[in-house]
Amino acid sequence: MRTMRSWFRDTTGGLPTTFWYLWTGTLINRLGSFVLVFLAIYLTQERGFSASQAGLVLGLWGVGGAVGTTAGGTLADRWGRRPTLLTAHVGAATMMLALGLAKDLWAVALGALLLGMFAEAARPAFGAMMIDVVPAKDRLRAFSLNYWAINLGFACAAVLAGLAAQADYLLLFVVDAATMLITALIIFTRVPETRQSGRAAAAAKAPRGALRTILSDRVYLGFVALNLLAALVFLQHISMLPIAMSDDGLSPATYGSVIALNGVLIVIGQLFVPRLIRGRSRSHVLALAAVVMGAGFGLTAFAGTVWLYGLTVLIWTVGEMLNSPSNSTLIAELSPAELRGRYQGVFSLSWQIAGACAPILGGLVREHAGNATLWLACAGIGIVTAVAHLVSGPARERRATALRRTGEALAPVSATPPPAAQPEPAAA
Repeated sequence: MRTMRSWFRDTTGGLPTTFWYLWTGTLINRLGSFVLVFLAIYLTQERGFSASQAGLVLGLWGVGGAVGTTAGGTLADRWGRRPTLLTAHVGAATMMLALGLAKDLWAVALGALLLGMFAEAARPAFGAMMIDVVPAKDRLRAFSLNYWAINLGFACAAVLAGLAAQADYLLLFVVDAATMLITALIIFTRVPETRQSGRAAAAAKAPRGALRTILSDRVYLGFVALNLLAALVFLQHISMLPIAMSDDGLSPATYGSVIALNGVLIVIGQLFVPRLIRGRSRSHVLALAAVVMGAGFGLTAFAGTVWLYGLTVLIWTVGEMLNSPSNSTLIAELSPAELRGRYQGVFSLSWQIAGACAPILGGLVREHAGNATLWLACAGIGIVTAVAHLVSGPARERRATALRRTGEALAPVSATPPPAAQPEPAAA
């Protein structure tokens, strides 16, 4: 019991209050994240669209997300983290209801485009705020705790969404919108602005210079490109996996239960991952994560029953658990302090590009080359990504070390500035 209390204290203790408000908002938002999980099934079964049309709608969600993350990153640095988050959540809740009421393909496509734009605009601001308030030494466990909350909500949402879909699909959209508004309320009442105005003003005066800085950062862009490859594989669980399971005669509720295993395993094991990977080479961890994730999706080519689909989900979930905290800490260390929002936006852009391309490419490969080819190609991409991580890893670590030594990666500040008499926090 004493060991468990010590582990719990080491895992959760000492983190800023603002972090816990953000964590709570994340959990509530994810508890209602019904729609994206079941959108492919909703479009094909409820609306009667083809797999290619469903892939197009999901792809437009990703296109909107690409616009949203780009704009959200810039706004987070220039306008502020808090107003960007509030605008994004309220706008996303509005468009979620509009998407649920849309009937024609063009209306559904437009709704998905705008929803993706608002929903994903919050991602860079949230990431920048997390880096602002959490000291560098605590970021690995803070990001792991946040990822744990995401997947606790996801696990519950997947099961509940499967049941709700059997009653009324519109209920999925209503509940999802409600949780977005609750999250916005938490931010409005409890979360202060964390951006340092001096740095933001300096960045705002030269937006062209900021863009040039990012585009010339080959180390960071290479890291983003590898995340894009991993995301193309990972996002097949939202687009093509539910369609494959439907073709095997499995119901939406069964898909919800199977995909919930992803969240359940992360909830059980994610908090132990920081201790497992602490002190290990991040390049090796990311390479192992890519191989495991690719293997899990590759085995889907041979799945046809509930238990085998469940096994594949558990395998690629292990890769996801290893990938997430290493990714998050690397982004923080590779981002100059005055450009955190923009760097977060560029990284999020890789997810949005994958969100746009994964369902379209997955649908085309599945229709023209077959189901097995799609999943075996995912395994091949995982191997390529792993090799690239091993090759590029040393350059990333040198870049992170250089930022620390030159003082560009400054220590995060608390949401409430300390009194003038207190010394400044040590540099990260």
